[in-house]
Amino acid sequence: MKNIDPQRGAGRCSCSQPRHDARLVVVTGGPGAGKTALLELARRDLCEHAAILPEAAGILYGGGFPRVDDVPSRRAAQRAIFHVQHELEREVVERDNAALVLCDRGTVDALAYWPGDVADFWREVGSSVDAELARYAAVIHLRTPPRREYNHRNPLRVETAAEAAAIDERITLAWRDHPRRFVIDHCRSFLDKAHAAMSIVREQLPPCCAR
Repeated sequence: MKNIDPQRGAGRCSCSQPRHDARLVVVTGGPGAGKTALLELARRDLCEHAAILPEAAGILYGGGFPRVDDVPSRRAAQRAIFHVQHELEREVVERDNAALVLCDRGTVDALAYWPGDVADFWREVGSSVDAELARYAAVIHLRTPPRREYNHRNPLRVETAAEAAAIDERITLAWRDHPRRFVIDHCRSFLDKAHAAMSIVREQLPPCCAR
């Protein structure tokens, strides 16, 4: 019986190529924007040559990494998230069989959470904004819903509606210089929002995997 990788697409694909050049695509947005639901939809719809990475912050905080609201703790968390994100991406790229890699946030998202000077962050992690933007083929930004539609059902979500909106704006600034950034505004129907996002996702697939 074939093992099912929960981080790979479950749809059928006629492509028989053993190797692909992976394209990394970021799905980002403030808390409550619908990233988790969209990535699950992508996992169900896309083929096995699509990899869907988990959120680095969720791995860390869900595993017990301290979540304390002071400057040293916030800096430590963002450094850790940055490096975990890098390794998640590196692992799937080096396996050499993913055509499309959907990332639940990317390394540049750290700028929206870093307490202090942006240049200081890049010194701390040994990189630059240009180098990190160049890692990703495209960025899909789902906007956070307005306050009246925001919810706290995710147990790892601690932000208020106002805080979520502020984070969403900082994410907008962090990714603004990426040449292929797609911003999808809030819709009354999440299905409409997801349909718009999935249309962009499918455009990132190579012809051998497109359906």
